[in-house]
Amino acid sequence: MNAGEHGSLKAFIPIWITQVLSTLASSMSSFALAAWVYEQTRSATAMAMIQAAFITPFLIMSFFAGPIIDRSSRKLMMALSDLVAVLGTIGILAVFLSGSPALWMIVAAAALNGIGNAFQWPAFSAVLGSMVPKRQLGRVNGLVGLIDAGPQILAPVLAGVLLPFLRIQGILILDLATFALAAAAILGARIPQPPLSEEGKAIAGQGIIRQAAFGFSYIFKRKSLLQLQLLFLFANLFSGMGFTLMQPLVLTRNAMDLMALGSVRSAWALGGFLGGLLMTVWGGFKKRSWGVYLGWMANAIFGMVLLGVSNSITLTVILAGLGAIAGPIINASNQAIWQQKVPPDLQGRVFSARRLIAWITLPIAPLIAGALADFSFEPLLADASTPFSIFISPLFGSGAGSGTAFLLSLTGLAVMASVSLLWSRPSLRNVEELLPDHEVGSDHEVGSDHAAAGEAKTAEASAVDSDGLK
Repeated sequence: MNAGEHGSLKAFIPIWITQVLSTLASSMSSFALAAWVYEQTRSATAMAMIQAAFITPFLIMSFFAGPIIDRSSRKLMMALSDLVAVLGTIGILAVFLSGSPALWMIVAAAALNGIGNAFQWPAFSAVLGSMVPKRQLGRVNGLVGLIDAGPQILAPVLAGVLLPFLRIQGILILDLATFALAAAAILGARIPQPPLSEEGKAIAGQGIIRQAAFGFSYIFKRKSLLQLQLLFLFANLFSGMGFTLMQPLVLTRNAMDLMALGSVRSAWALGGFLGGLLMTVWGGFKKRSWGVYLGWMANAIFGMVLLGVSNSITLTVILAGLGAIAGPIINASNQAIWQQKVPPDLQGRVFSARRLIAWITLPIAPLIAGALADFSFEPLLADASTPFSIFISPLFGSGAGSGTAFLLSLTGLAVMASVSLLWSRPSLRNVEELLPDHEVGSDHEVGSDHAAAGEAKTAEASAVDSDGLK
């Protein structure tokens, strides 16, 4: 690693550390507030309202976030996006301190959080390409994966330990304190502002609607990128269905044992953490598109196909962890491709459009999975004496949970089929060779506040690629 690369990574580390701390504290706040809401309402509908309040403004604002990010200081946009989200936390803290919290306040805070997150990810992704040499993008995107995975392991435990002492008010104050640290690290960093590309100059005077639509047209005009994004659209649809089915399946097969479900969820979070650590050390495949393809295949095989067959909670925990390891490999590999191919001054628009395409199925995937499980697959395997049940039961059993298990494995097979079908297209398989890089010089450093002409063009969850992998 040369001195320029070392300097770039060194400048990124303070941002990464403070983002990890801020995400951990925010996850603790979310855990504490979710526990409070359920304790007050005993309603799954109330929990769903909070999720809907987050995702709805998130998707709406994602359309407009791109051009706003590209026309503004990336540093400022990252700080402001966190500030919008933290306003909700301040409001909740105020009402808890006053002793008069209400559900609608939690819902309103979730909506503010959704608006802030619509700006935060595209801005952060674009900043990485300006700060980090492209040879280090795989490793750095692996580090970014740890920002989400690590806190998911620790947050429930820490929140459970600290809540009796700090109460919700103390957890929220901790969240605000770590936000201040993260904001200070961002504002103190020297983040280059990219020069305008020819395409950027051509659309500079257009209105925000046309500039937002440009992100979609940019993707649709490039067959390789469009097919890459369609791969995530279909894979996220089927994996989103599978993730929905995993929880009721584990509970049904383990006599509604919440500890069993907690073990599986912890294993999934731990797998994501190990996958991010692996990418940080390894850096991924030299041909990053292989990381996308093989990662999705491993995720589907271990996290869906084999997990549906498993009747042992120990085996289920192991399979969940193995499936989750693939997530950061998929996300970091895909992110690096986009960061290398898209001009930096266009990344806000293109990345916002890309996330909308990948996430468009997330609201409907749970509904499809639940309806198929409850009204088709569970009744289909309820009677062990039918010819179909006799044929299927050696793998999936019969009775309660068997239909859900069968459907879970089918979603994994659907992921494998859709990914393989798109991967068979040479225009996707060879995306890195067919589309030119927007070069970042190997001696590129984070030292200056501007980027020289000709420097890099650089680049979505979850459950889930920054494009939405669980």
